[in-house]
Amino acid sequence: MHANAYTDPFYQKEVHAASADTDGMVDEFCSRCHTPIGVIAGEIPPVDGSRLSEIAHMGVQCDFCHTVSDSNGTGNAPFIVTPGDTKWGPFNDSKSAYHASEYLELHTRSEFCGICHQVTHPVNGVVIDDTYSTWKESYYAENDVTCQDCHMSPGITEFKANPGRSASSSPKRDHISLHSTVGGNAFVTGMLGAEEERKLAIERLQKAATLRLDVPVTAVKGENITIEAAITNSGAGHMLPTGVSELRQVWLEIEATDSNGQKIYRTTKTGNSSGANPAVIYNTVLGDSEGNATLSFWLADRVIADNRIAPKETVTEQHTFSLPENTAYPVTVDATLNYMSAPQELIDHLFGKGIHEVPVITMVQASEMIYDPDKPVETQAEVPGFTVPLAVLVLAVLKITGLYKKQ
Repeated sequence: MHANAYTDPFYQKEVHAASADTDGMVDEFCSRCHTPIGVIAGEIPPVDGSRLSEIAHMGVQCDFCHTVSDSNGTGNAPFIVTPGDTKWGPFNDSKSAYHASEYLELHTRSEFCGICHQVTHPVNGVVIDDTYSTWKESYYAENDVTCQDCHMSPGITEFKANPGRSASSSPKRDHISLHSTVGGNAFVTGMLGAEEERKLAIERLQKAATLRLDVPVTAVKGENITIEAAITNSGAGHMLPTGVSELRQVWLEIEATDSNGQKIYRTTKTGNSSGANPAVIYNTVLGDSEGNATLSFWLADRVIADNRIAPKETVTEQHTFSLPENTAYPVTVDATLNYMSAPQELIDHLFGKGIHEVPVITMVQASEMIYDPDKPVETQAEVPGFTVPLAVLVLAVLKITGLYKKQ
């Protein structure tokens, strides 16, 4: 994604729309992160790339990051670069036959990533991307876990050493940072045909959260029952979702189905005419100068709502429904936490309907069962089409006998 920061088709559609809406005011602002060499070389504006050199088209590439020699803080790309024969990096004993090497502590800290991964509106100061600042306030920062520990190591949600050499003539080290720097973008990576990075993005999303589902062991037909689903941001060192979070969508789908396949209760992202209830969507809602919600962050001057999940935070949803008289026990309650990089309607608007499909990524799932209160649970352990795992059966028995207490 860094290599394609400028050529990313989604970014290109967005930046051209932003340029048109602001009469070019954000051309250089956006480009400082997406084609920093183009900005430094004076090749932006115009934003259409008509003056960009070949190297500037390469987005955030090797030579740019390793000519960053300092920074005037974090956010909105306040980098200081020193192009030339000296390259800066995280090792204090690097030697190269091709160029001079200098150690820069900044390369070892999250502040390096925060140069670009913290964005405020250039006119009104509304926070557009708070990836760095929410990390800074988190458990991870308190325990010296940096962005690089998760995004430049094989560990996904924790640091894991990657022994090796940075070059054939370099000394063997305990850890060499991976430069795929994968986040959660399984949409654009798919558009670009970057299959390995797409798979890694999905894996990262599937390790970002955990889900606990609490349902009553038994329920009487016709009476209201309440289930609880607890979502924990257990693996992301920033908000879930993060980045341009007015576009990102995380939501929980609940489905209760009886043993005959009858759908008793459902939630979907939008709800529908067949009786599904709209799910809670976790993201940021930005507002324009008139207070209307907007997906165009360049037009935003306020945050209308923000219900994202902070690092290590748990949010709990309650869902209440009743079992109809024709319910066939047992009832299976499934919960699925989903993720989309952007609303399908926006992609259809930008590219045309049917051109690109935004994948729905299943992050985590949980399932529980509700049994007939008039029969022993153990006799309902196996019903045609259903096999109750031993752990579920044991938990059900413990709940009934009172030996289980919700933690």
